[in-house]
Amino acid sequence: MPGTRKLGKTTAQRMAMLRQQVTDFLDKGRMETTVTRAKEIAPMAEKMITLGKAKDLAAYRQALAFITREDVAKKLFDEIAPKYAERNGGYTRITRIGVRRGDAAEVAVIELV
Repeated sequence: MPGTRKLGKTTAQRMAMLRQQVTDFLDKGRMETTVTRAKEIAPMAEKMITLGKAKDLAAYRQALAFITREDVAKKLFDEIAPKYAERNGGYTRITRIGVRRGDAAEVAVIELV
């Protein structure tokens, strides 16, 4: 599911971090992170929204297997997915906003369209 970027972490650490970031992103609808992390988060978040559009028990259980909080999964199926019922993909937008002062990493905002 994720791309090929390793983000300086082992597989288990990387998947745990991405699961948590996708959960937080779906909860808030907007997140500020590095460009490479945003590019990894976007396809996973879009897959979760596509699962939410299915509206069946199997899709809900698949989403719960990835999303770390049950209240976010419920919000995904009840609020977020119906908003994109007429849209065929492209639920996220990544906007570059400059570099971070501490380590000069390129920072971006990822948000729901």
